[in-house]
Amino acid sequence: MKYLIRTICILLTSFTTAFGQQQATNDSIYVIQDSVLIPTKSGVDISAIIVRKKTNTSPSPAILFYTTYYQDASDAIFAKKSADRDYVGIVAYVRGIKTDLKNYKPFENEGTDIYDIIDWINKQKWCNGSVGMYGGSYTGFSQWATVKNIHPALKTIVPQVAVMPGYDFPMENNVPLSHILSWSNDNIYKNKFLPRSLPFDYFNSGIAFNKIDSLAGYKNPIFQNWLSHPSYDSYWKSMVPTPADYAKINIPILTTTGYYDGSQIGAIQYFKLHTKYNKNANHYFIIGPYDHWGGQRKPAKNLMGYEIDSVANINMMNLAYDWLDYVIKGKPKPELLKDKVNYQVMGTNEWKHSPSIEKINNDTLTFYLDKTNLTSLKPKKKDFQNQSVDFNDRENQNNYFTPSIIFDTLDVSNGLVFTTKPFQKEFTINGSFTANLWATINKKDMDVSLALYELMPDGKYFFLTRYVGRASFAKDNSKRQLLQPNKRESIPFDNTRFVSKKINKGCRLVILLNINKHPFEIINYGSGKPVSDETIKDAGDPIQIKWHNDSYIKIPVWKN
Repeated sequence: MKYLIRTICILLTSFTTAFGQQQATNDSIYVIQDSVLIPTKSGVDISAIIVRKKTNTSPSPAILFYTTYYQDASDAIFAKKSADRDYVGIVAYVRGIKTDLKNYKPFENEGTDIYDIIDWINKQKWCNGSVGMYGGSYTGFSQWATVKNIHPALKTIVPQVAVMPGYDFPMENNVPLSHILSWSNDNIYKNKFLPRSLPFDYFNSGIAFNKIDSLAGYKNPIFQNWLSHPSYDSYWKSMVPTPADYAKINIPILTTTGYYDGSQIGAIQYFKLHTKYNKNANHYFIIGPYDHWGGQRKPAKNLMGYEIDSVANINMMNLAYDWLDYVIKGKPKPELLKDKVNYQVMGTNEWKHSPSIEKINNDTLTFYLDKTNLTSLKPKKKDFQNQSVDFNDRENQNNYFTPSIIFDTLDVSNGLVFTTKPFQKEFTINGSFTANLWATINKKDMDVSLALYELMPDGKYFFLTRYVGRASFAKDNSKRQLLQPNKRESIPFDNTRFVSKKINKGCRLVILLNINKHPFEIINYGSGKPVSDETIKDAGDPIQIKWHNDSYIKIPVWKN
């Protein structure tokens, strides 16, 4: 995750450059208006690129691609692609981008600004009164902000790998992500890339997490503002639809994401909330073996060492346009959308389809963490596994790092490993696992990491998914509830990633349970102070944890 956004920007630059070279000789077929200023009621103008085909002289539907990332003139690629499909293509930038950064406040103004942008588009002589939106990540979020108050001209949205502010970015389960300083430093302020040594300087010096930007020689206002909201509070909630808003969202929607998408948790949460509060939601959901890039563009055939099934090789950008054509132009619905939930089962070369997330499984496997075993029977004798983490020790780490999906050896990194017996029948994992951990610790808090793997008969491991979360927010992500030292406490969680994979006979499931202590994520020392304020001086004695053997994990499955 550390260099996710930077990697995306590099890929985006390569993508736009290649496309731009291909299209350069064809630019004569377009009418291109760059740096158009669109007025908003706030008084702050929005910079935009507008592209039309010269041959399209009649009013046409418009596609809005709203983005916080500015590369260069090649950004027009997204507008040209819409024009090529006989739309008017618009690329609009977040308030302050390409104009004055003093007006830039990520996530805060989309709900009003995009309404005004669509209103302006709708009044142009080249627009026929129909507007659609598509795009991923921040662009995906922006569409959900837009439908808090839907403009009548907006006919559909295609939020791809959409982040949910405060929910999965810039923190996941209340644990700040590793790349949130580089996100704004590299992509918004366009500063010199942060030194690669910065995470290690943070780790080795033991300074507070909120002082990392000082190691780079300046104070980053976006980074500092985000850290000042460690709970999922009203600041974050105001950016996305309320239950009442979801109930009124009646335009067709297509969501796409991936099993290995860093923003999957947010993308799927939008779908869950929309279908919960609007029983007639016209909302389709697609998920497969994709990362953050593959869930919005063209997937990698080899994803982190895993050769995806051939049926999963679907260009998500083209699919988005097929959906836009379906809704706005009345063309056939994309063939993949056979039901509301469409998911690719890894290892089967098949897509499965379901009317809802609740109906994708017909059983649940429950495993208790007993000694080193994952056992389906609740232990009769109470017991526990000990774990000790010394936060003063900077020679050793409790790390989680999975550069590959399939690998030969599991790096335990001072964590605890629990393993099932070999399964006697095949089944399919379908959905998001849940858990309830029982622990007694000598401190007031900890950040828990729990990764789930398949151990195959040949001894290789297949990474399925991972949970990371702050124990003090496990019961309520909007309210911190510190643990009581030396008292048995419950740590429940269900905000984990969806995954679907066939588990063959003879395979096992493996859990790696750990506590974060490494350079690439914040260190929670457990003092009870605001975690971003804590330093190595707050480390004190090593954290001593008793993981009780009535702790369990529940895995949703489909059995034939």
